[in-house]
Amino acid sequence: MALSLGEGGGGGSRLRRQLESGGFAAGEYVKQLSQQSDGDRDLQEHRQRIQALSEETAQSLKRNVYQNYRQFIETAREISYLESEMYQLSHILTEQKGIMEAVTQALLLQADRDDPALGARRAAAADPFLPLSAKDAAASEEGRQRTLTTLLEKVEGCRDLLPESPGKYLVYNGDLVEYDADHMAQIQRVHAFLMNDCLLVATALPNRRGAYRYDALYPLDGLAVVNVKDNPPMKDMFKLLMFPESRIFQAENAKIKKEWLEVLEDTKRNRALSEKRRLEQEALPRPAPTPPESTNPFDEDEEEEEEEEPSAEEEVVDLSLEWIQELPEDLDVCIAQRDFEGAVDLLDKLNEYLGDKPVSQPVKELRAKVDERVRQLTDVLVFELSPDRSLRGGPRATRRAVSQLIRLGQSTKACELFLKNRAAAVQTAIRQLRIEGATLLYIHKLCHVFFTSLLETAREFETDFAGNNGCYSAFVVWARSSMKMFVDAFSKQVFDSKESLSTAAECVKVAKEHCKQLSEIGLDLTFIIHALLVKDIKGALQSYKDIIIEATKHRNSEEMWRKMNLMTPEALGKLREEMRSCGVGNFDQYTGDDCWVNLSYTVVAFTKQTMAFLEEALKLYFPELHMVLLESLVEIILVAVQHVDYSLRCEQDPEKKAFIRQNASFLYETVLPVVEKRFEEGVGKPAKQLQDLRNASRLMRVNPESTTSVV
Repeated sequence: MALSLGEGGGGGSRLRRQLESGGFAAGEYVKQLSQQSDGDRDLQEHRQRIQALSEETAQSLKRNVYQNYRQFIETAREISYLESEMYQLSHILTEQKGIMEAVTQALLLQADRDDPALGARRAAAADPFLPLSAKDAAASEEGRQRTLTTLLEKVEGCRDLLPESPGKYLVYNGDLVEYDADHMAQIQRVHAFLMNDCLLVATALPNRRGAYRYDALYPLDGLAVVNVKDNPPMKDMFKLLMFPESRIFQAENAKIKKEWLEVLEDTKRNRALSEKRRLEQEALPRPAPTPPESTNPFDEDEEEEEEEEPSAEEEVVDLSLEWIQELPEDLDVCIAQRDFEGAVDLLDKLNEYLGDKPVSQPVKELRAKVDERVRQLTDVLVFELSPDRSLRGGPRATRRAVSQLIRLGQSTKACELFLKNRAAAVQTAIRQLRIEGATLLYIHKLCHVFFTSLLETAREFETDFAGNNGCYSAFVVWARSSMKMFVDAFSKQVFDSKESLSTAAECVKVAKEHCKQLSEIGLDLTFIIHALLVKDIKGALQSYKDIIIEATKHRNSEEMWRKMNLMTPEALGKLREEMRSCGVGNFDQYTGDDCWVNLSYTVVAFTKQTMAFLEEALKLYFPELHMVLLESLVEIILVAVQHVDYSLRCEQDPEKKAFIRQNASFLYETVLPVVEKRFEEGVGKPAKQLQDLRNASRLMRVNPESTTSVV
C-alpha cells in the first residue's frame, strides 16, 4: 500500500511529516487510503498506527506543559525573591539616609557646643523657640516619618494616615501570602506594614510592579497573633485574630515567620506599656491651684471644715493593673475563640472592681473600649441563637448563649431569641414529617414530635429563666402561637382531607392525651387546643349529621315496612352483638322465630348509625360543642320519628299499622332512652331537648287530613 506506515520508525516519521504538513487534507487522505487498501485488515492496522502516534503526541505535550509549568514557578519564585530583596535594599537605603541625617545633626550639635555663638546664631535662624535637646528628638522623629512616608507612597489610599497620626512610625514590613481560613486555599499575595500602633495590609497591583492598594488597617489593641502549627504542605503560617474575622498568612520561610511573630508581640507589648504609662500620668493627682488670699474672716472657718472632710474626688482609680491593661485584648481573644464564659467572667471582674470607684476620665475611656467588646460579644451570642444556625441538638444547645446573655443583663433579648429559635426548630421538625400511610399514624407522629419539643422547650425555659419571672408571659404567648401552628398542620391532614368522623375523633383524642403531658410542668393548654379546633369539629359534626340525614331519608323513601329476615343464625347473633354494643340490652324481645327480627331494616339501620354518631361525637366533645352536638342529635332523631309518625297516619293495612306501632315503640321506649342516657354519661348533665322527645307521644303534630309528609 503506497501510503502505509511501513516497518520500523521510518514509516512513523513519514506519517508524522505528512500529518504535520500545512496542506494536509483529512478527507482526501482517507479517500486515497481507502482506495489503495487491500481490505479491512490494512485499515485496522493503519488506524492502530495513527492511534499510537496520537498517544505519543499527547504524552509529549504533557511533558512540555509540565516542564514549562515548572520553569514558570521557578521564575515566579525568583521574581518574588528579587522583589523582596529590592524592598529590603530600599529599606536599608532609607535607614542609611536617616543615619546620615542623624550624624549630620550630631556634628552640627557638636559644632554648636564647641562654638556657642555659632550655635546660637544657627538656632535663632532655624527656630528661635525650639531647645537644642528637642531638636535632636525632632530629627529622629523626622527620620522615622520619612521612612514611613517613603514606603507608604507606594500604597494607594494611605495618604490620610500620616496627617491624622503624626507619631506613627514603621517597625517592620514584608511580603506574605494569604490563605483561606476554612479551606486553606491560597487567596492572594499581600504586603504587610507593621507600625507602632497598627498593622496595614496591602494587596499587590497587577500591572504596576512595586505598587500596592490599601486592603485593611487593624489597631494593635484589638489584634491577637496565633502561631499555626506546620502541617505540610501548609507551613510557616500564623493567624491574626481581629473580631469578627480572622486571617491566615504564610511567610517565605521559618526565619521570617519567627521574625513576624516576635516583632508583633514586641510591638504590642510596647504599645501596651506606653498606654499604661499614659494612664498612670493621667491618674496622678494634679496640684490644686492656690486660691487668692481672702480678707473675709469667715472664710477661715469654711476652710477648716473643708480640711476636716476631704472630697471624694481626690480618690484615684488604679488602672495600671496588668489584667486591666490587657482586658480589651483578652476580650477579643475570648470572642474570637468562642470562649463566651471567659469573656463574661472578665466583664464581671471589671464591674466588681469598678463598682464603688469614682468615674474619672481614664475610667470612661476604659469603659468605652469595654462597651465596644460587649456589643461585639452580644452580636456573636445573638447570631448563635438565630434560626439561621443549625437547629439540631434540641433546646439544650442554646443554653450556653442564653445564659451568657442573661449574665450580660439582656434577659428580654435572650428570651425572645430563645423562643424564636425553638419556634423555627418545631416548625422544621413538623415540615420534615412525611405524610404517608394512615392518617392516624401520621397524627401519632405529629403529636409526638410537637408535644415532646414543647415539653423540652418548657423545661429548658424553666431552667434558663428561673430567676426571671417576667419572661414567663412571653413563653405562654409563644406556646399559644406554636399550638396554632400545630393545629394548622393537624386540621389540614384530618379535617381538610374529609376523613371519617371516627378517624377524626381518634385523632383529636390522641392530641388531647399528648396535651395533658404538659400538666407535668404546670402548663395546661387544653383550652387553647379546644378553641383552635372548635370550628373544624363543628364543621365535621354538621357534615356527618347531613350524611346521616340523607341516608335516613333515602331508606325512608324505600321503606316497605317488612320484618327483617337475616337468613342465618350467625347473622342474627352478629346483629344482637351490634345492638348490645349500642346499649340496647332488650333486643331479644324484638327477635322472632328462626332468623326473623320484628323490626324494619330502616329502624335498625337508623339505630346503629345514630349510636355510632353519638359515640364518636362524645370523643370530640368539650363544652363549646354542647349545643352543636345536641341540635345535631335532635335533627337526626326527628327525621326518623317524623317518618314513623307519617307512615302510621297514612297506612291503611291493619297488620302493617301494628308493625309500624311496634317500630315506633322501639324508637320511643328503647332507642331514645339509650341516647339520652349515653349523652348524659358523656357530657355530665341531662339534655332537656332529648327528654322532651322521649316524653312526647308524638314528636310533631300534623293535620290529620293532610297526606303529605313534613320530612
